[in-house]
Amino acid sequence: MRLPDLLRLSALGLRRRPVRTALTALGLAVALGSMLLFLSLGEGLRGVFAAELGTVGPDLQVASTRAGETLLPNMDMNPAVVEELQRLSAPLGIEAVTPVAATIRQSLDPSQSAVFYGLPAASGIGAMFTGLVVAQGRLLEPGDAGKDVVVLGARAAQNLGLGLGDTLELTRRGRARVVGILEPGSALNDTFSYLPIGAVQRAFGVGDRLSLVALQLKNPADAARVATALAGEAQIGGLGLKISTRADVASNVGKLLNSADLLSVCLSVIALIVGGLAVVNTVMMGVYERTREFGTLRAIGARPAFVRQLVLSETLLLSGLGGVVGLGLAGVGVSGVNVYTQQLAGFDGAALTPRLIMVGLGVALGLGLLAGLWPARSAGRTAVVDALGRL
Repeated sequence: MRLPDLLRLSALGLRRRPVRTALTALGLAVALGSMLLFLSLGEGLRGVFAAELGTVGPDLQVASTRAGETLLPNMDMNPAVVEELQRLSAPLGIEAVTPVAATIRQSLDPSQSAVFYGLPAASGIGAMFTGLVVAQGRLLEPGDAGKDVVVLGARAAQNLGLGLGDTLELTRRGRARVVGILEPGSALNDTFSYLPIGAVQRAFGVGDRLSLVALQLKNPADAARVATALAGEAQIGGLGLKISTRADVASNVGKLLNSADLLSVCLSVIALIVGGLAVVNTVMMGVYERTREFGTLRAIGARPAFVRQLVLSETLLLSGLGGVVGLGLAGVGVSGVNVYTQQLAGFDGAALTPRLIMVGLGVALGLGLLAGLWPARSAGRTAVVDALGRL
């Protein structure tokens, strides 16, 4: 029998049990859609970081952890490291050494979470972040040293509901007056708040401890060479500090996202197994209810292989239907996530890429194929005598 005729017969078989077919396909669709939605978050963030990491941050970063392995290093670095790095600046081609005290204030309401970057007022924001343009007020100035003032990224100001002259609460014991708001630009920089380094250290009670030291090189192409040289210095590498290039940041972020994808898949496997068992149950019930039909087909000359193909094609159609619906549910979820992240941070946080679409359809059909093997084998072994005995 030709494939179109086989598929038509399979579709007729599924239409005989519309409610059962619809519920089974929906269960599989929800499981598959959830998996794709989780994976789309990783795809979206990869796109954001790929676009941003080439221009955000220093040429080299010295910290207690490699850049990208955590959101931000803890403020636990001894400031004496700065003097050692300044001593090594000339022979290694380091143009600027910038101590940084940075941390994150987390909130149950994501819009109220904030990233605080404390930078030396003398060198200003441009020591670590370039291309920032002020829309209101001003940037940090040398005279801000020791003062509790802040310059907000455009999205940070919007999320926190603050304007020029308002007060930003860092902690219960630390506040800062808004002296500038930046124009919208980089999706990451837009969500940061920039303060004199002392303001962050006082607010969080860390004394003069640092999160990291940012290094700007005379020749950024020498980043890998300088990182290797610094790692061999006893006062740097000997303290267990990590030296990271921009390439290291991108690599570590990629590893984190890959780990998150693996966790998403592992969590989704349970739901997919349940969906696959539902498909097996639906098809097996159909095989049992259609014993007389299969027996009649065998009696008029149908081979066991044809019966197996018929049942297997029904399973594949059912799984394919679940896969298509699952893609639709994932698309709706991705749209909802992107609306939220655009409002919160100005970028699309999820992306349903062609690769994910192919993965989703492949998983659906592969699951259908596995789920259909047992029912198809049972249907193909239906004996004509047993089937006719039920007439």
